[in-house]
Amino acid sequence: MMNIDKIPVEYRPLSPFQYLWYSLLFNLPIIGIICLIVFSLSNININRRNFARSYIIVYVFIFIAAIIFGLCGGFAQILSIVR
Repeated sequence: MMNIDKIPVEYRPLSPFQYLWYSLLFNLPIIGIICLIVFSLSNININRRNFARSYIIVYVFIFIAAIIFGLCGGFAQILSIVR
């Protein structure tokens, strides 16, 4: 079994509790977004950086889906008025 202390800091894996706390942190309105951006640009721990980047990708997909559904709802509203 490998000793985790021998792994360089930038390559150390995150524990399940760290994933949980980072998930909770990233979901905070303003502080979470700031931490998300800082962690996604940081090279201190590559696993944390990649986790933050995956959260950014999820937020981009949610933003795009909200725009698409909003536009579809707007078009449906316009079509119901025209009839």
